Amino acid sequence: MMRGMRLLPALALLVVAVDASGQSPAPSAPAAPRPVPTAVWASKPTTLPPYPQGIRPWVTLADVKARHAGQQNWTDALFNDGRLMAEYVSAAPGTRQTARFHPDTREWFAVVEGEVRVDIEGQPSITATGGSLVNIPRQTVYTVETLGTRPSLRFVLNVANAKTFFVAESSAPPAQAPPPGAAWMATTINRNPGRYDEFNQPHVNIHEQVARNPLYTGGRFVRDDKSEMLIIGGYERNMPPLDPNDRGHFHAESAEAWLVFAGQIRYAFEGQPPFIASAGDVVYVPSNTWHATRFIGEPWSCRLSITEYVGNTLVLEPRATPRPPGR
Repeated sequence: MMRGMRLLPALALLVVAVDASGQSPAPSAPAAPRPVPTAVWASKPTTLPPYPQGIRPWVTLADVKARHAGQQNWTDALFNDGRLMAEYVSAAPGTRQTARFHPDTREWFAVVEGEVRVDIEGQPSITATGGSLVNIPRQTVYTVETLGTRPSLRFVLNVANAKTFFVAESSAPPAQAPPPGAAWMATTINRNPGRYDEFNQPHVNIHEQVARNPLYTGGRFVRDDKSEMLIIGGYERNMPPLDPNDRGHFHAESAEAWLVFAGQIRYAFEGQPPFIASAGDVVYVPSNTWHATRFIGEPWSCRLSITEYVGNTLVLEPRATPRPPGR
């Protein structure tokens, strides 16, 4: 009986697909399978997991800027949880990073303020402004130069403790200090620059996307075996009414971090009072911690969702209580 029931929708689709000439059009690519809601028993720590040392749930851009008042060139570490790390990088007008690449990891960054020219090996030069995202594969040489008359500010993300190698443009070692306990050594590397694909493009400007399509909601921009980043945008008016009892979901093995890229986002974390983060703020929640997020206010809002696993599992509130294991 079940087999027959499954065949009926497919048969109906086949009949609809035949055109007036009696010929069926070329078959399209199969649709991605839909998630299957499944009642399960998921383990969750009885004690709320602590935040990693030095990491806070909410870092405001205003506080970051206050720490560097009067400076134009500065770096501020936002989080490093042993898997992913993020930092703010400010650069004065005319500052150009020397040619470099990451041997085994992908770097991506968001331009929060100012304007930069990005030259990525094998790609046309990119002029990235506020609202831009830039994606650089592993083993791919790139440079970043601040344009215009004001400093650039970039949110930069990579795998925790990722290595950076510098192209030998002269016989002198890099001006940057090597990592603690290391020294620069002249070497040769056989590289294979990374490729772009449907989920990893060199550049997108979110503000331009919204200008072309006010209903733009985003999608994946970074996806590899080490991390994933989703653009999530929209309006509060298109969401259900706020339910203060909604705990959202948690991830069993991955922390999640966000850069608020436009507007405001409301966050409600297990063990924390709800708060509203604004554009430029950075938010972090450990694994196994309930969290609910939503757009707040009238304008279009956007957050960049950053996780340590691709397609990591969302553990949701049960629709019905399952029987305990073994019964």
